[in-house]
Amino acid sequence: MRHTILPSSPTFTVRVRVVMLKFIRGKGQQPSVERQKLQKELFAFRKTVQHGFPNKPTALAWDPALRLLALGTATGAIKIFGKPGVEFYGQHSNHDSAVTRLIFLPNEGRVVSLCDDNSLHLWEVNEGLMEEVKTQALEGNFTVLLSSLFDSRLKKISAVCLESARQHLLLGTEGGNIYLLNLRTFEMSDTIIYQDVVMQNVPEDYKINPGAVEAIAEQPGNPDKILIGYNRGLMVLWDRRTPGAEQTYISTQQLESVCWHRSGTRFSSSHNDGSYAFWDVNVGERPTEEPTTLYGPFPCKAVTKFLWRQGDKDDYYIFAGGMPRASYSDRHTITVQHGKKHVVFDFTSKVIDFFTITDLSEEREIDEPEALIVLLEEELVAIDLLSEDWRMMCLPYLVSLHASAVTCSQHVSNVPQDLWEAITAAGKLQTRDLYSERQDWPINGGKILVPERGSADADTTPQRELLLTGHEDGTVRFWDASGVALTPLYKFGSAQLFSGEEIAGEGSNGGADEDEEEWPPFRKVGTFDPYSDDPRLAVKKVALCPLNGTLVVAGTAGSVIVAKIGSSPVDSEVKVVTMNIVLDRDGFVWKGHDQLTPRAGTLSLEAGFQPTVVLQLHPPAAVTALAFHSEWGLVAAGTAHGLAFFDYVRQKGMFAKCTLNPNDLSGAGEAPISRRKSFKKSLRESFRRLRKGRSTRQTDKRGVQSPSSGPQSDKRREGLEDVAEGVEVASVEGDIKESAGAADVSSPSSGPISPIEAKPVERQIEARPVDDSLGSMVRCLFFTKTFIISVQTMTATMWAGTNNGTVYVFTLTTPSGQKRSEEDVTCQLAKEIQLKHRAPVISIAVLDGAHTPLPEPWAVEKGLSKQPDVSGPHRVLISSEEQFKVIPTPHIRTYNVKLPSKQLALIG
Repeated sequence: MRHTILPSSPTFTVRVRVVMLKFIRGKGQQPSVERQKLQKELFAFRKTVQHGFPNKPTALAWDPALRLLALGTATGAIKIFGKPGVEFYGQHSNHDSAVTRLIFLPNEGRVVSLCDDNSLHLWEVNEGLMEEVKTQALEGNFTVLLSSLFDSRLKKISAVCLESARQHLLLGTEGGNIYLLNLRTFEMSDTIIYQDVVMQNVPEDYKINPGAVEAIAEQPGNPDKILIGYNRGLMVLWDRRTPGAEQTYISTQQLESVCWHRSGTRFSSSHNDGSYAFWDVNVGERPTEEPTTLYGPFPCKAVTKFLWRQGDKDDYYIFAGGMPRASYSDRHTITVQHGKKHVVFDFTSKVIDFFTITDLSEEREIDEPEALIVLLEEELVAIDLLSEDWRMMCLPYLVSLHASAVTCSQHVSNVPQDLWEAITAAGKLQTRDLYSERQDWPINGGKILVPERGSADADTTPQRELLLTGHEDGTVRFWDASGVALTPLYKFGSAQLFSGEEIAGEGSNGGADEDEEEWPPFRKVGTFDPYSDDPRLAVKKVALCPLNGTLVVAGTAGSVIVAKIGSSPVDSEVKVVTMNIVLDRDGFVWKGHDQLTPRAGTLSLEAGFQPTVVLQLHPPAAVTALAFHSEWGLVAAGTAHGLAFFDYVRQKGMFAKCTLNPNDLSGAGEAPISRRKSFKKSLRESFRRLRKGRSTRQTDKRGVQSPSSGPQSDKRREGLEDVAEGVEVASVEGDIKESAGAADVSSPSSGPISPIEAKPVERQIEARPVDDSLGSMVRCLFFTKTFIISVQTMTATMWAGTNNGTVYVFTLTTPSGQKRSEEDVTCQLAKEIQLKHRAPVISIAVLDGAHTPLPEPWAVEKGLSKQPDVSGPHRVLISSEEQFKVIPTPHIRTYNVKLPSKQLALIG
């Protein structure tokens, strides 16, 4: 995780930037042309693909001709989707202006966006890129300019309608007038439909103030006539050719939406009291029958949108809202009625918009929708209306990554085909009762220019990549990250291994448990579930070995699950092994949560990753670091109290080490991390060193020295503030002392250096106290085979880094062959390295003699990696939040790379 230290005062931020810019332009040494070119090559990052569901969607549109979907967001982003792999992205220049409406120009590859600042934008897809070609602001473009704030509000666009001829966009406003936007020139037309003119043949009660234009809809088969709906309930059929009002329709309730029937002789209206009504175009004033309040008679929420679609035998009525206020005001619903079939789709987030997908063939005389697409605040849901039970459709993209909050992740490349097929098959079994059997995705516009995976023109060996995400509800989800779209493959649930009142109800929501006589007839749909019944289920770390199909999942309550891939269901008892990390700390008191209760007896495990053993750590604190070596059959897990080694082949605990400070045994893991670092002070010192010479800089440093600094700190040279210091462990004490001595020899000279010649100044690093809060937390673990005892023999090792800059090196002895399942693995502490600046160690890696990272387990045996170079000494790369250290093994000689002061962010 990346930690960024920022000052609290905005004025300080501005001053720092100005001063820094002054030094860069004035005295600082400018990089050469070659270095600038190299920087561009190495750091030329560019956004290419966006995964997951967009944040805060606000608008939805559908192009029935090109079969493309578009959605807009609160940050001004526009995303267009077609068949899987066809995606386009656009971004308004004003990131603070939300997209309120999107209107496709059918079959043209163009879309018009309306933002909440009342601006209109024309977008085109040109050569695979989405570009904004024209923009128009409604204010200030008319003959009469309005200056007052009230009049400006009257120009706020409240309704939009596209002509069937696609020549103009009709814009209804809060003031009641309708303006025309010419789509060819993207300029406002001189023609304006004034509200005063429309009101001439309207009853006197509505002439005073009919309200804003709530809806505009063109009459099917007669493009010269439009239906105008006003907020207070008045609707007018306006003939643009005459021009004049042909008919008026009066509702006693506030209007929300209107929708024409395909025939053009009838239309529907929905209202804010939860009712909807049907009207005959030739019969004015009153609806054909009394308005229907489906979920009445008690007060109901507004029906915000109503769609009327003509079916083969019975029509479809689809609407959002309308629920009883007293009982279900917190529900987010869409009702679908078709003959005797009646379902209320119940979502877990707010409904933004929806539309139906129909066949537009001219020979078809009915709509007969094939799918319902619903945009929600947190996900996209597609309902298959052609299936008998109206099931959800499996989404190929726009799947909500945060259906449950993401707590960790891992990316796995080069996944073997057999494991890929096993995961895919298990995922299909999981969703066989959830999704429709329909395979063709209805939003299938666009064309992929590169060969698709699996086609004859594609690469014969496709790249298979997995993204694993751990979630708050205890699940680990597997995603296909090989292509443009991120699609779900499989879900592993850890809750099946534990029991309890909170966990017992998991997975019970769905269609199977619904009461058939319940009214309204709710059906839970969607995958977004932001709530977790038990926070202890949250996954903290996840690791997968793709070469032998082993998955390790570590949780918040100290549980570590080891699972193996299986192709068929099994009934098995999962063994639970407990390891006490603080066994040697008699005074320790744990004040946190209890561990999860394992489920007793035989468990029915479906195909997929099937748990074989559960390691339960004590205290049951959250696992902060995880590593496992599938070739050796070992797992290491770290917490805020220490670390434990576990042999999952023999299902036996090996070794545990407590990292707690003996002086502080009062429940580590309950306080936030304390950085104890003065960013402002560090930056101020950096500027002083730039401004003055070496000797002056040392004088300034003594002037602001910490009161806790002693004589030893005064003697310490600037380049030696963070030399690694070893803690004595038997035979390696001499190596550690040799390391410190070598570092002293290599210290920089104390002669004066001019500011122009000075290299980037190192960040001021302040040593942390030994008893720093959570210093015992294990931050990283790493298994590898390297030189640790002598340069002649490579030894199996495990490296652990803690929050206070301590690195532990353990040697392992693993029996070979058949003895592996019969004899114990032995483990002992070999070396201990202490970083003097005590910054958290976040990563450890070992490089071979050719400076290449050592291969992963099984990689050499499977032919995926070369044998490591053993001709020279190996080097261990230790990354802390403030330094990189390279240590040759088995000798401990450190080479530091400190971060320049201008890098304000810590390594994460």
